[in-house]
Amino acid sequence: MQQKNRRSLKYLSAGAIGLFVLWFALSLQLFCLVSTPAPPAVDAVIVLGGSSDERLSLGQAVVTAQSLAAHSPATQGASPVLVLSWTGTPGNASIDSLCNGASFPQQSLLCFRPEGMDTRSEAAAVGKLVEANGWHSVAVVTSSYHVLRAGTLMRQCTSAEVHMVASKPALDSLQWLRRFVIEEGGLIDVNLRPECG
Repeated sequence: MQQKNRRSLKYLSAGAIGLFVLWFALSLQLFCLVSTPAPPAVDAVIVLGGSSDERLSLGQAVVTAQSLAAHSPATQGASPVLVLSWTGTPGNASIDSLCNGASFPQQSLLCFRPEGMDTRSEAAAVGKLVEANGWHSVAVVTSSYHVLRAGTLMRQCTSAEVHMVASKPALDSLQWLRRFVIEEGGLIDVNLRPECG
């Protein structure tokens, strides 16, 4: 009987380890090893709040690349507007500093304050901005772990074409595990309770 219990415990342990490895591998693919292509020409490049040191520079690089392409003799297009989520939170210091120092209105820069300090509020605000400005396509810059959930929310709030752009966060192993759990819970939430529905 004791040997049977040991064998059952061994199978349960092996099953639990197998499930953890499967969950971890899936989480790595969905949130860490995210690769997004350079977006096509868009009307606006939107940088979501938080982790602004990582996200802002990438958003500015996308705008620069698209502006250079727009002004080439072959295309003669318009430069996208840089749109920043202005939150007044510690993780958003570089974006907030840029927005605080800017004079408005500007054609090349737009800062908005989401009603709440979350991605749902940002998505609702982006939906209103897209409609008010007549944008047909946007690129949304956020951290790799946030691309799937943020993209889902943005698409729930606008009919514009949404292209996600992933920045690469510098997180340690425990921070990645925490992000996996948070983002998986968030994904379940945005699919059960759609925003702007």
